[in-house]
Amino acid sequence: MDTEDHKALREAVSALGKRHGSTYDRETLWSDAGKLGYLGVNLPEAYGGGGGGITELSLVLEELGAAGCPLLMMVVSPAICGTVIARFGTEEQKQHWLPGFADGTRTMAFGITEPDAGSNSHRITTTARRDQDTGGWILTGRKVFISGVDLADATLIVGRTEDARTGTLKPCLFIVPRDAPGFTRHPIDMELHAAEKQFELTLDDVRLPADALVGDEDAGLLQLFAGLNPERIMTAAFAIGMGRHALAKAVEYARDRQVWNTPIGSHQAIAHPLAQAHIDLELARLMMQKAAQLYDAGDDMGAGEAANMAKYAAGEACVKAVDQAVHTLGGNGLTREFGLARLITAARVARIAPVSREMILNYVSHQTLGLPKSY
Repeated sequence: MDTEDHKALREAVSALGKRHGSTYDRETLWSDAGKLGYLGVNLPEAYGGGGGGITELSLVLEELGAAGCPLLMMVVSPAICGTVIARFGTEEQKQHWLPGFADGTRTMAFGITEPDAGSNSHRITTTARRDQDTGGWILTGRKVFISGVDLADATLIVGRTEDARTGTLKPCLFIVPRDAPGFTRHPIDMELHAAEKQFELTLDDVRLPADALVGDEDAGLLQLFAGLNPERIMTAAFAIGMGRHALAKAVEYARDRQVWNTPIGSHQAIAHPLAQAHIDLELARLMMQKAAQLYDAGDDMGAGEAANMAKYAAGEACVKAVDQAVHTLGGNGLTREFGLARLITAARVARIAPVSREMILNYVSHQTLGLPKSY
């Protein structure tokens, strides 16, 4: 349940979202949210943040989404990149990046997915090798479906380095500036209405200084999943906010629209599916809150399970809520005036990214239930 501070934060963020509305300008909203301290509520106070956690950051994204103006880069910049740098970065990296993340003047994208390594992060082929001349790094590889690269000052790239002792490749994280030579981006033509574009990235012998590495070279998956759990929680917040926005429009329409002098919302065929959508969204929110609280408490293992469950539940609830909202409005649900049709595609993103619902079911069946793997 929300604390009094959380309730106050919800009201303030909701008011900001309603002022901007669903026709919001992304840059203006991002700037306003940064100035008010909402983008950095999870970051340490010593670096300009609010000193809270993913619990508070997910609340901000949910309320902006419910107002019809979600900021997708919140999932990436303060949640993934901010968390990783705050936990594992050097003092210089923290001072350079975290204050900008907190006030919205700096952003960072996150690059993990590859054309041949979607759900299987163990197949990542982007490699980093030592530059014998400078002591830095040389990155080579490709990434795909990376959000907001054109908006970001840098991208946190997941690459793999070779373990000198075993010869095996282990994941490591590198900060790649947007103007680094050999680092190119190509927009992907998406049938998705979103303020943030998707890109394919090419890293052609991108040379980086030694301090581009975030964290310990030998930490491997520990550091990677420190960012992926917040990503799942924030994706759940994104989906819940979107579902709430769609449901609110449908409820308003069902109250006002009359057929034979009776509001259509009085008919159970209309009312019950909307009530079910509300219940599903509230249940998903409870799991999201549980995941965020576990993560903020330092329980990475427990948070991993809950974050996956929250993302699954929120994705399903969002898709159903949007579908029912469109159906409630009938033909009006497909008009630009009501703004629901564009959510049909957007809602499905929560089922697909950053991990598909099928991979979450795999995780739960293997890790939670102890069933054998098929792969």
